[in-house]
Amino acid sequence: MPVNDLWVFGYGSLMWRSGFEVIEAKPATMFGVHRALCIYSWVHRGTRESPGLVLGLDVGGSCRGMAFRVAADNRQDVIDYLRARELVTHVYKEVERAIVLAGGQRVTAVTYVVDRNHEQYAGKLPHEKLARQVHGAVGQSGKNEEYILNTVQHLRELGIHDARLERLVAGF
Repeated sequence: MPVNDLWVFGYGSLMWRSGFEVIEAKPATMFGVHRALCIYSWVHRGTRESPGLVLGLDVGGSCRGMAFRVAADNRQDVIDYLRARELVTHVYKEVERAIVLAGGQRVTAVTYVVDRNHEQYAGKLPHEKLARQVHGAVGQSGKNEEYILNTVQHLRELGIHDARLERLVAGF
């Protein structure tokens, strides 16, 4: 693998809609953070007046997702694309973190973790609040329920069971 290739870690919609050219995709795990429906979405899956909820990487635990390798020649274009997509309201922080690829190889990947000090940080909401917040929310990228359904479907395909998301989907 060329030294300047870029790895990107996806744990939500990037798993099923990366939006960039990938030369390799592998299941991967990131330690020290977990997937959480912890961000009020004002753009992609809701509005400021009627926010939806989207996933973020929050502190603690571990997260299984997908790692995407991008050719060195496309590195800056992909970083620019990801920043335009993920940093719309700056609720995420762009970080580079170690991940473990399926098979045990360790690499460094770019990913986006939630900024707990941002006004869109929802924290850990009770199930009833999650369900109310998601129901009927729509943003520029579509319905909030579709986002969660697509994410759960792709998690299932990877053999990943997320109990909180599965419970939410069961109520749709």
